[in-house]
Amino acid sequence: MNLTLVFFIIGAYLIGSLSFAVIVSRVMGLADPRSYGSNNPGATNVLRSGNKKAAALTLLGDALKGWVAVFAAQQLAPVVGVNAPEEFNTLIAAVALAVTVGHMWPVFFQFKGGKGVATAAGILLALNLWLGLATLGIWLFVAKGLKISSLSAICAAIAAPFLCWYFLPVQVYIAAVIAISVLLIVRHKQNIMGLISGKEGKIGEKAN
Repeated sequence: MNLTLVFFIIGAYLIGSLSFAVIVSRVMGLADPRSYGSNNPGATNVLRSGNKKAAALTLLGDALKGWVAVFAAQQLAPVVGVNAPEEFNTLIAAVALAVTVGHMWPVFFQFKGGKGVATAAGILLALNLWLGLATLGIWLFVAKGLKISSLSAICAAIAAPFLCWYFLPVQVYIAAVIAISVLLIVRHKQNIMGLISGKEGKIGEKAN
């Protein structure tokens, strides 16, 4: 189990390290998203370039890699002999955390990654559909009302562990979701300062 767990963690980290904001921007001939706006390689910042297609592809790619990492692990774990519920759940939780870390600190992009919102959404959808949809619902509710992506993400991150406790009451999954939420909130440190000072940008604002 130990060697298998390491293999899955490394695989999930490498999947997470595919920064679609940078990849999509390069393919479409756009500026590196780490060079303008919030300097964050994520869909919201790519949207500041004015290219909605690039932002949509970034969002889809980052969410999909979170979903794929967890779903693939769920399917492959029994194939390699991880069948006991406790071992299976531990492996899946570790994969969820590893793909998040990969997104935030990608080995392929000088460890300068995004904040993990879309990737976390993909992870939650793979862990439990209702957990993912409920968390997305909170993000959309705040985003629609206030038009501030960072605040939407922070609110969703705060709610996610409680929603996990309700929809997927497995201790190791709750612990993983708490860890992911904490990392996501920490990655929004500057956004939190912007919210406090009233200078936080809104969704769709062009880069300066």
